[in-house]
Amino acid sequence: MIAVRWTWRGVLLPTALLLLALLLLWQLTLLARIWWWRDHAPGATAFMEVRADQRATDGRGPLAAHPWVPYGRIPVVLKRAVVASEDARFLGHEGFDWQGMQDALRKDIRRGQLVAGGSTITQQLAKNLFLSERRSLPRKLEEALIALMLERLWGKRRILEVYLNVIEWGDGVFGCEAAARHYYGVGVEHIGPEQAARLAAMIPSPRFFDRHLRSRALARRTATVLARMPSAAVP
Repeated sequence: MIAVRWTWRGVLLPTALLLLALLLLWQLTLLARIWWWRDHAPGATAFMEVRADQRATDGRGPLAAHPWVPYGRIPVVLKRAVVASEDARFLGHEGFDWQGMQDALRKDIRRGQLVAGGSTITQQLAKNLFLSERRSLPRKLEEALIALMLERLWGKRRILEVYLNVIEWGDGVFGCEAAARHYYGVGVEHIGPEQAARLAAMIPSPRFFDRHLRSRALARRTATVLARMPSAAVP
C-alpha cells in the first residue's frame, strides 16, 4: 500500500499535472491565435500545410495562390449557397447544430456505420485552421473547444468570411477566389447563382469533384443547393 501511494504522489500525480499544464498552454496558444485572427487574415492553415506536404512528396508543385477576399467583396449568392449546403441553421446556433447531429446519427444508425456529417461551418473551420482529417474522439473534443472560441471571439460574419477564404475547393485549391479562378476563370465577385451553387456543392468532396466535374452526383447536389439558396440566411 505504501509503495502504491508513493508511486501516485511521487510519479503519477506530477506527470498528470504536467500534462494538464501542457494541455492548458496549448489551449491558450490557440486562443491567442484566434484572437489575433479577429482582425488579421490567417496564413497557411493546418489543412493547407498537409496538402502542401502531400503535393511536394508527389512532385506536383505548390498550392495555387489563394488571395484573401474581404467579406464585402464575396458575392451574397456564394454566401447563401455555402450556408444552404453546409449549415442551414448557421445564424441560429452557437457553434453546434444539435438537430443536425441527431439527424446525422440516425443516418449512421440506419447505415450501420459512421458516415453522415453534422458538422457546422464553425466546426469545419476549426478543423481546417488547426486540426487534421483524422477522426477520433480527442480530435472531436478539440474541434468543439476551438469552435466555442471562434463563436465567442469572432461572431458569425467573421467565421463565414474566414471559412470562405481558407477551405479546400479542389486539388491544391483553397479559398473562394482561387476556386472561382480555377473553375470559371474569373474573380469570385463575378460568379452567378448557378456557379455559386456548384462551388458549394463541391465542398464535402472537393478533390473528387475537381476530377469529376461532370458527375451526376455533383449535378444533383448543385440543383439541391440552388433550390435552397433563397431561404438561406447569412450575416
